[in-house]
Parts: sequence; C-alpha cells; structure tokens
Amino acid sequence: MKNQILLLMVLVFVLNLNAQTTTIPQNNPRVITTGLPFVLIAPDARAAALGDMGVATGVDAFSQQWNSSKYVFSETKSGFGVSYTPYLSKLVNDIFLGNLTYFNRLDERSAFAVSLKYFSLGDIEFVNDEFSEALIQRPNEFTIDASYALRLTDQFGMSVAMRYLVSDLRLDDGSGNTDGASTFGVDISGYYQSEEEAYSDFNGRWRAGFAIQNIGPKFKYTEDGSENFQPTNLRLGAGFDFIFDDYNKIAVTAEVAKLLVPTPPALGDVYNYTDENNNGVYDEGVDTLGSVQEEDVIIGGKSQDVSFLSGIFQSFGDAPDGFSEELKEFTWALGAEYLYQDSFAFRAGYFNESEDKGARKFLALGAGFKANVVNIDLSYLFSASKIQSPLENTLRFSLTFNIGAGEYQEY
Repeated sequence: MKNQILLLMVLVFVLNLNAQTTTIPQNNPRVITTGLPFVLIAPDARAAALGDMGVATGVDAFSQQWNSSKYVFSETKSGFGVSYTPYLSKLVNDIFLGNLTYFNRLDERSAFAVSLKYFSLGDIEFVNDEFSEALIQRPNEFTIDASYALRLTDQFGMSVAMRYLVSDLRLDDGSGNTDGASTFGVDISGYYQSEEEAYSDFNGRWRAGFAIQNIGPKFKYTEDGSENFQPTNLRLGAGFDFIFDDYNKIAVTAEVAKLLVPTPPALGDVYNYTDENNNGVYDEGVDTLGSVQEEDVIIGGKSQDVSFLSGIFQSFGDAPDGFSEELKEFTWALGAEYLYQDSFAFRAGYFNESEDKGARKFLALGAGFKANVVNIDLSYLFSASKIQSPLENTLRFSLTFNIGAGEYQEY
C-alpha cells in the first residue's frame, strides 16, 4: 500500500513538471497616459524658456498654472496675462494653446486669481463624397480655474485652486451624440521665499515650492467607454537668487515632477509547456510551448482599474521593474534667468524625461522686456531627443499688463 501511494505521488509530480504554465512577456511600452494631456503644456513663454518649470520661480502673472500661492508675494497689486503657443506649427497653422489669467492681491496676506486655458485642434473637414458639402468641425479642450492664496507667515504661503476641465473631442457622426467629457480638479500648492541675505560678494534669497495639481475623479468620453485619469501631477522645486547689485540679478532654479497616475502593468500570455529538462522553469530553445491558456495577464505591476485617490498612492510603488522604474517616471528641469534692472531678462532651461517614459528632452531659450506696465516674453524650443517635439522650433509669446506695480514691497 505504501509503495502504491509513493508511486502515485511520483506520477503526479512528473505530470506537473510536464504540464507547467509560463508567462511570456510582451513588448508592452509603459509610458503613462492620461486624458486631457494639454494641461501639462507650459502655457506661458517665461516658464517655457526655463524648461517648462514654474513651481519655485519668482512670481508672475501666470503663476496660476504652476503655483498660485506665489501671488501673495507679488509686488504688483494686480495683473492680466495673455499667452499664445502654436502647436505642430510645422504641419498646420490652426492648432494652438491660448491662456488668459487675471490675479489680484487683496491685501498683505491674501490674493485670488482666475484663468482660462484653451486648446484648439483646428478645423477638421469631413467629405462623404464628391457631391456632398464639406462638414467643418473644431474639436477643442479647455479649463477654467479659480484660486485663493493665503500668506501663513512672512516667508510662506499656500493656495487652493479649483479647476473645471472639458474635453470636447468627439466628432459628429450623425447620431447627434457629440457631448464632450468633463470633470473637475483641485490644486494644492505652497511657496517659500526667504528674506534677502548678505553673502561675501553678493546678496541672495532662497525659493522653494510644491504643487499637487489636477486632483480629481476620472472621466469618460462615452457612457460605455473606459475611464480616463486626469493628469494629476506632483511638482517640487527650489531656487536661489544671486543679487549682485540694484541692476543685476541671476535666478537659478531646479524642479522635478511626477505624474501621480498608475503605471501600466507588464502583460504576458500564459502557455502550456512541456518541461523537457524537468527543472520547473521554462527554458527557451529547450522546452516546448503548447497552446495559450490566457492572454494579456498581468505579470508585473498592478491593475490600473482603481479610483483616482487609490491611483495617487499606488503610483509611488506600482512600476513592474521596481524602484529603478519609479525613478524613471520623474522628469527634471534646470533653468536660469538673468535680469537687468527688472527691465530686460534672458532665460535658458533644459528639460529631461526618461527614454522609457516619453523621451521628451529639449533646450529652451527666451527673453523678456518690460516697458512701463507691459511685459513681453518670448521663448524658443530646441528638441534634444530622437523623438521630435510638436513644439520644436516654435516661437511662443506672452503679454502681461501690470496694474498697481510697486504697490507692495517684498524685498
């Protein structure tokens, strides 16, 4: 009896070895994608010239897009900014990103701002046949923001911003169902600016900031469609102002950012296979694959089918390749700005993203001019990646009108 039981156990063990399953990984790119990606495009020329950064740079009219808590450090009572960014300008001339921003510093400790960001995909012409009249459609996306900033100490302020986002990309297919997708989001940000301190050959001032942007629910383009994450984004930055005299100042800033969105998992197919060498592991070229048992099985990472709040926390530890891949999901930027008499500025910046996560790499240059109450800023982008940027060789400009300049003294 004992021998029969032993023989049965051996047979089960051998059968298991010869009817194993294995997962064969697919070449599945793990670039994080979201809905409404246009909100991550730098809307103003100053931030674009500094390498798409703005969470810890000095305050300006467009701080609403990066860190609205900076407004409580503005020396200007209020301001109005307008910017224009051509998109895919080498191919078309009617795709663009526009931005309007207004801010008002209410008193020594508080400020508010409102803004509109509009992304037009241009005119798209549909013709059924040579006898039909052309149908012109203009898909677009936009956001409307409102923020309130409060100065908690002399050197630190925080802000909360509310955002309404609309993506009207559905084209009229004749069914009459062309409603756009919409959702809402929240920004939480903070900004620190030290007092001016004397060093051996110059004075200096430290800056630091953080922002968590677009915290909000997922959305659908159709009732039966899949849900899309917002581009929830974490920004951290710090900088230092070298103040040489009343005329010359150089501001250097560094920033890192990370999408707080789950990483796509690694997928593979589950196969039957014959374990020829009985080692319990599938060996390519040795063992024989059988039929596919199941396709697109998660073999690394975690499912993206989670709520937006769970996705924020999951995004810090769900990369299939572990910590090394999590680090690749951080982008970084370096920027420097030279100011002469606060009337002329020259700027340069560099932005870097991992080759495995989008491969955006570019150098940007820009300049700024101030005449009375008007600021004019320009920027130009040079791609440094094998993947061409849609903004490569694009001239962007911003216009700012300052109202009550010098009403507040911060330095």
